[in-house]
Amino acid sequence: MNLVDSSCWLEFFAGSAVGELVSEPVENTRQLIVPAIVIYEVFKKLLVEVGEDNAIMALAHMKQGKVVDLDASIAIQAAKIGHENKLAMADSIIYATASQYDCLLWTQDKHFEKMAHVRYFSKS
Repeated sequence: MNLVDSSCWLEFFAGSAVGELVSEPVENTRQLIVPAIVIYEVFKKLLVEVGEDNAIMALAHMKQGKVVDLDASIAIQAAKIGHENKLAMADSIIYATASQYDCLLWTQDKHFEKMAHVRYFSKS
């Protein structure tokens, strides 16, 4: 299973080099987990950058994966992960979701670089 975080989704939609590197997990929707908080972050950013119509089209692609809502189990795990690793709330939820669904987390967020089950790409 794969979980692509917000930074990599945005690179994918922008057609960047990193976007090409994450195209395999993004396009393999049967193995794709999409936390609701990632939908929030990506949709919000795209609303500003490309407008609502394009943001909705991007959202339709994201929703082809398995969308995972925040539940009590993920919230508790996220709080522990956030405390142990000094992560912000959204990042803690994303990593906890990846852990719960046994995913490889694809990211450009440096604070994930040395964590287990992470495929990290440095920002250019």
